[in-house]
Amino acid sequence: MAETNSDAPAYADMVNGALEFTVPIAHKMGVRALEVRPGHAVSTVPLEGNGNHFGVMYAGVLFTVAEMLGGAIPLATFDMAKYFPLVKDLRIAFRKPAKSDVRAEASLSEEEIARIVAEADAKGKADFTLHATVTDADGVVVAETTGLYQLRTHGN
Repeated sequence: MAETNSDAPAYADMVNGALEFTVPIAHKMGVRALEVRPGHAVSTVPLEGNGNHFGVMYAGVLFTVAEMLGGAIPLATFDMAKYFPLVKDLRIAFRKPAKSDVRAEASLSEEEIARIVAEADAKGKADFTLHATVTDADGVVVAETTGLYQLRTHGN
């Protein structure tokens, strides 16, 4: 697991810097990591520039701000020199129209992190589920996602 002391890398800055080059469309949407630490990440995206034909946030933007957490959390949680994450499936439930900037948040427990590492080390890969909640500026849940991700060792 990654370090959690004050000498740990500024993971949110790393995610934001990489996003421009690894997922340029997400960067253009204004998706930004606010907080990234082992087992936890928070991202945000503005409504401005991301509206649809009836003035609320476009569904694909809501999907993107939640899905990117599946890359941010592994960066801070697992040794990226040894592993890499990928998304296998992601389901989204739209709860309310988003009429403001939104915030997405997801976490993995220490027990789940330990299981993922042990399985990836033993089998070369390990599936894990990540639940994200997307809220508007008033804290109202506008979407929820359930993503099936996989952590793979390099070479698999």
